[in-house]
Amino acid sequence: MTVVRLPIQIKITILSFGVVLFSICIGGTFLLGNIKSIKEEEIEKRSMIVARTVAQVPEIKNNLTKPYGWIKIYPVVEEIRIVNNVDYIVVLNNEKIRYSHPIKSMLGSISYGSDEGPAFAEHTYTSKAKGELGIAVRAFVPIINDNHEQIGVVIVGNILPTYLASISEIKYEIGVVMFLTLLLGIFGAWLLAKHIKEQMFELEPHEIVRLLVERTATFHAINEGLIAIDNQEMITIFNEKAKQMLNIHGDVVGKNIREVVPDTKLPEMLQLEHPIYNQEIQIQYTNIMSSRIPIKVDHKIVGAVAVFQDRTEVTMMAEELTGVKAFVEALRVQNHEHMNKLHTIAGLIQLGEQEQALNYVYQISEEQVELTRFLSKSISNQSIAGLLLSKVSRGKELGIRVNIDRSSILEHFPNHIDHHDFVLILGNLIENAFKALQKKEIEDKEVYVSIYQNEEICEVLIEDNGIGMSASIQEQIFKEGFTTNQDEGYGLGLYMVKNIIEKGNGEMNMNSQPEKGASFFIQFRMNQKKTAGFQKVERSS
Repeated sequence: MTVVRLPIQIKITILSFGVVLFSICIGGTFLLGNIKSIKEEEIEKRSMIVARTVAQVPEIKNNLTKPYGWIKIYPVVEEIRIVNNVDYIVVLNNEKIRYSHPIKSMLGSISYGSDEGPAFAEHTYTSKAKGELGIAVRAFVPIINDNHEQIGVVIVGNILPTYLASISEIKYEIGVVMFLTLLLGIFGAWLLAKHIKEQMFELEPHEIVRLLVERTATFHAINEGLIAIDNQEMITIFNEKAKQMLNIHGDVVGKNIREVVPDTKLPEMLQLEHPIYNQEIQIQYTNIMSSRIPIKVDHKIVGAVAVFQDRTEVTMMAEELTGVKAFVEALRVQNHEHMNKLHTIAGLIQLGEQEQALNYVYQISEEQVELTRFLSKSISNQSIAGLLLSKVSRGKELGIRVNIDRSSILEHFPNHIDHHDFVLILGNLIENAFKALQKKEIEDKEVYVSIYQNEEICEVLIEDNGIGMSASIQEQIFKEGFTTNQDEGYGLGLYMVKNIIEKGNGEMNMNSQPEKGASFFIQFRMNQKKTAGFQKVERSS
């Protein structure tokens, strides 16, 4: 069986119309009750006035004590009844004999009414009684003669109108009010429904439910941590991967982010106008790579979202990618270098210089073995040693001599720094030196690399005799996105180097002059707590 889905605009219109109609019915019921009460009070007053008038008529007083006095009283009373538009008037003497009655045949008969007693004791009052014609309001007034003696009672009765009769009296007014109210109610409901539909991006409830289910499933399925907050810093999204990475349990949606995870740096995005991508931060003692973005609706910040990965996972993926690229690059460089050496050896043999060719083979073999032996002995981490070895080979291909200080030593890393960070620092600075030397036309192109480490400090020095940098460039090189190689770079290398130095509480001294090369000296203190930030000091040559 197919369920008919009415558009939400029609649903809201029908609901609003129903509410308006119900409200009118309830209000109308109370209004009619109030009108009936007012009408009853008015009838009571009118009945009492007529009764008092009848009790004061002299002709009635004079004939009420006479036998057959009703012959004269009845016409007078009937005339008063018609003039005052009352339903009936009954006049009784002290023996309760009827001298006036709406039914003429009842004249002279005795009344056996149950609510007349107080009136014969000179009491004036009103009461309600149910009769054949309906519920009547009756006014009782004693008749007092000129000697101040009671000689009888006047009863004036008026039938109360029914609800239908009351409605019939104001049916036109009710019709106009109902028409205008319902018309305005329907129009207002339609406008409200239209506005709500626009606020929901013209989506129907079932479409919103589907999107919510899909979005929730997607957020929990992705292999990245995801946290979102609103502009009150309340959590709106906290997926399962984020809970797993940050060791959070239970439902935290709706809680303040500072209470659940105080060090996400996500609330500060509510004041920033720009996103922050790929920043390494520490949350809950876990190093993560985070991108934080403010959420804007109609140019107003309404929240913020953070997407992050465990740095270990990021590093593993980077190592896989870097390892493949490094392997391919190493093979290419090695192939190119060996081809050049083979061509040199072949040329010497063709020239008949067999002894010189043999010496050349011994020389290049000895250089390679000496460098490999030195790096294996002095650099304990194979990733760093492999990087330096590959940069030496890469330099030879580019016509650049990479001179590694033979007093270099690296046994372990400073606090907060690992081999991934060192690879990034050395790789970026040496590659920048290569690019600077490629832009300069000199014969002796050199990059000097020195690494020193003991129990107190760890130092890295990288110098080149390339094109150097102007003062304006030096002020911007550590900014994210800044690059002097628009066709090749993205402006992230030195920005990441700066972040690593900040993380390790290090200092960088930079010295550079145009056409005189550049020098980068980095120093980390061993075994100290992270307290200071990034420092860059330019040294004069």
